[in-house]
Parts: sequence; C-alpha cells; structure tokens
Amino acid sequence: MSKCISRLALGGMLFALAACEMSTQEEYVIAEPEPISVARSYTGKF
Repeated sequence: MSKCISRLALGGMLFALAACEMSTQEEYVIAEPEPISVARSYTGKF
C-alpha cells in the first residue's frame, strides 16, 4: 500500500514539474519597424 502511495506522489511531483516548465517558455514576437518618413522642409516656393 505504501509503495502505491509513494508512486502516486512521485507521479504527481513529476506532473507538477512538467507543468511548471511548460509555463516558463517565452514567445518571441518580431515586429518590423515602420519606415521613417522625412518631413518636407519649407523652401519658400509653392
């Protein structure tokens, strides 16, 4: 009986450890920057 309980406890600990490791994975999102637009300068002409 005690072997059964210890195996269940070990299985639960392994399951909890696996669940914790899965939640620590980070997702990387790559965002492309917007092109830089240059504002027109005033030249005095219309």
